Amino acid sequence: MIISVLLAIAGIPLFVSLATLILLSVSSISAHGFRFMCLQTLLFSGLIFMTHTLLPDATINPPLPVATHIIIAAGMLIYLLFHSWLSSVKVRSINRLQQQAQQQKQQYAQLVNNMTSYLPPRVHESLSTGQPHTSLQPRRKRLTVFFSDIEGFTNITDEMDPEALTALLNHYLDEMSRIALHFGGTIDKFIGDSLMVYFGDHRPQGDRRDALAAVSMAIAMRKHMKVLRQHWRSKGIRKPLNIRMGISTGFCTVGNFGTASRMDYTIIGGNVNLASRLESRAGTNQILIAEETWSLVKDVILCRAEGEVQVKGIPRPVPVYEVMDFRRDLGARKSYVEHEMKGFSLYLDTTNIQSYDKERILKALKDASEKLKDRIIV
Repeated sequence: MIISVLLAIAGIPLFVSLATLILLSVSSISAHGFRFMCLQTLLFSGLIFMTHTLLPDATINPPLPVATHIIIAAGMLIYLLFHSWLSSVKVRSINRLQQQAQQQKQQYAQLVNNMTSYLPPRVHESLSTGQPHTSLQPRRKRLTVFFSDIEGFTNITDEMDPEALTALLNHYLDEMSRIALHFGGTIDKFIGDSLMVYFGDHRPQGDRRDALAAVSMAIAMRKHMKVLRQHWRSKGIRKPLNIRMGISTGFCTVGNFGTASRMDYTIIGGNVNLASRLESRAGTNQILIAEETWSLVKDVILCRAEGEVQVKGIPRPVPVYEVMDFRRDLGARKSYVEHEMKGFSLYLDTTNIQSYDKERILKALKDASEKLKDRIIV
């Protein structure tokens, strides 16, 4: 209002007042946005025309000199150039901030991806999607729990140097973890050579399918140990390493446990203890399962009753079953062939062989057969 009145009293031509309006509009839209610019433009333009109308005598002045026009035009040009430079500085600053934000986003995504090796899937999803930690609060769920360890591994640790022992253990855990993830299990923790896996929390498939996945995983691990034994034998480890496993199905408490400075997403309960006790009672390459697990998988998996055993921490005797194999793989039509003896190890699983690998496998078997025929065994 003050500017419009002063311009009219000074006898400034209308075009100069309009030019001033343009300059102010440029400043206002840059500083306050489009809506404020529209409001200011309407107000200022109305005041300019009102003052020029109410004060007609003030506008009747001799024309401004040419030098004045030049000064006004130069001032407008300098202002527009300054404002353009200021805008370019702001744009560069915004672009720099966007690049920094993109780099931080990529670093955060990389950090979250790196944590997948250390965090359970549910915790990883909570961090990557920004879900509240209430989704990780303890709750009761029906899970199938699996425990395994290497029989006699403690004695081996005293006979091997640390580097070789570390390589062997990491190789074993890596191979077992691949199998566990293949069957959809959640790896809870490694305790030395022991492995704890559970099914039914992350993307549950139902009690029966979760239990079947756990037992199928155990059978696959037992079979894969034959391959690992042959590999370790080639590395100079003569003593055969065997696995023992225990599985139980029942209600557990799953969620975050710990302190304010250190939390652990895990499962607790009697069912966890039962699976651990079954694993410790299992024999060489034996898979022991609880009765509830057996009732869920007995139509697909052939099991043999082991009777009732007294398990520490459980007041009543627990019926236990030993897993033999898939029913489809028993008898003359079994889908795999396995033989193991000194200097020879064969494990052939026809269900996992692709058609394009068939000829390569046949050639490898033929070459091995020819070498064995030509070799003079003393």
